[in-house]
Amino acid sequence: MAISLSVVLLLLIVLVVMIRGGSIKAGPAVVAALFGFFLASSGLGPTITRVLNDIAAAVSRISF
Repeated sequence: MAISLSVVLLLLIVLVVMIRGGSIKAGPAVVAALFGFFLASSGLGPTITRVLNDIAAAVSRISF
């Protein structure tokens, strides 16, 4: 839960920066957000979550 909340906040910040910077307009941003919302509730949602969790676990094991 903590990872997905962090990812959501990070993506929200990126989205706001892109809208304010003029890279993306508000309309396409809303469409992209709705697409993500409906994709998460589809059959692919658990698979996407599992892949992202695996990537987060792999990144957390990297030591510098």
